[in-house]
Amino acid sequence: MRRRDIFPLIVAPALAQPRRPRVAAIVTTYYFWSHADVILGRLMAGCSPHGKWHANRCDVVALYMHQVHEKDMGGDLAARHGFRIVDSIEAAITPDIDAVCFVGEHGNYPNNDVGQKMYPRFELFSQILDVYEKRGRALPTFFDKHLSYSWDKAKSLYDRAAKLKTPWMAGSSIPLSVRSPHWIPALGEKMTGAVAIGYGDNDAYGFHTLEALQSIVERRAGGESGIARVEMIEGQRALDQIHGVEPLVEAAIKTMPDARKGHLEDLVKKPVCFVVRYRDGLEAKCFLLNGVVEHWAVAAQANGKINACMFGPSVRSRPLPHFDGLVHNIEEMFLTGKPQYPVERTLLTTGALAHLFESKRSGRAVDTPGLAIRYDAPRNPFVQTA
Repeated sequence: MRRRDIFPLIVAPALAQPRRPRVAAIVTTYYFWSHADVILGRLMAGCSPHGKWHANRCDVVALYMHQVHEKDMGGDLAARHGFRIVDSIEAAITPDIDAVCFVGEHGNYPNNDVGQKMYPRFELFSQILDVYEKRGRALPTFFDKHLSYSWDKAKSLYDRAAKLKTPWMAGSSIPLSVRSPHWIPALGEKMTGAVAIGYGDNDAYGFHTLEALQSIVERRAGGESGIARVEMIEGQRALDQIHGVEPLVEAAIKTMPDARKGHLEDLVKKPVCFVVRYRDGLEAKCFLLNGVVEHWAVAAQANGKINACMFGPSVRSRPLPHFDGLVHNIEEMFLTGKPQYPVERTLLTTGALAHLFESKRSGRAVDTPGLAIRYDAPRNPFVQTA
């Protein structure tokens, strides 16, 4: 008699697999290399945090587009991936939805008198919050970039989301990118000065520069307590602001191997400086050096030593690797229901940028009593290593 006849095979029941989060995507528009594409594309096709690809862990099941671009990708991707294209935000966030990805970047929207793109983030996110309030349940939500061009609108969104107990993250992909060299300041370092170097326009790319800066200085002794005053300075006066922080500027630029060599006065096109005075006395300066750099970098002085890093790999590898880190963190929040870093960072940088444009409008420094925003930096922040 065979042994298996004595001890019949017992097959254990298959363990039930947890349901993959079902995601509603709310976007301003969707075309190749738009923010909708580089974020949602990774949510649907997988991403490569730390340079290693993994399959997607969520399912995009509905898409609402505020504008349909002439080179729209939404229709084609709906046919490939099987999600619904709907004509309203409420129709996207049906009762079976587990999370919301809101990308209010790109599209045909006007600029105001000082060059801010007037994206309808307040109006669209308000509709998302309307659905949460109506159904009595706020979902884990990602909000791309800054909260609004207007501080009043941004603060209103934040307050309402808090009232509805919305678990959400927001902001730039840059703080999650590779840092070259790898540098995460220890919590509680006593910083005495900081400089961020960036490029691009004052609005969309100026925001990335502020977020890179904030991801470093928020770790200083005492924690983040907010910003007291900001000023936007342009032209030669912006370059004059380098006086007194030359070692920090030099350290930051040195981390960028493709930075142009030479005198900044001869190379920089339309220089801009953001001066940020924090409530605890720290002063930081952000320089947009178009014509010299094409990355972001931050340098800070702490405990008598200067540390600096570029945000991005020192050698170009895959396209837009910073979005791999961002999408990985979005997935983590959608899976756990817990934000991976505080939304208050982006509330603060949103307010700083909005008031910097008020400074541009008035031609002088602007006090920011409303930016007395306190929060704790994440103890172990996610930073890509490759």
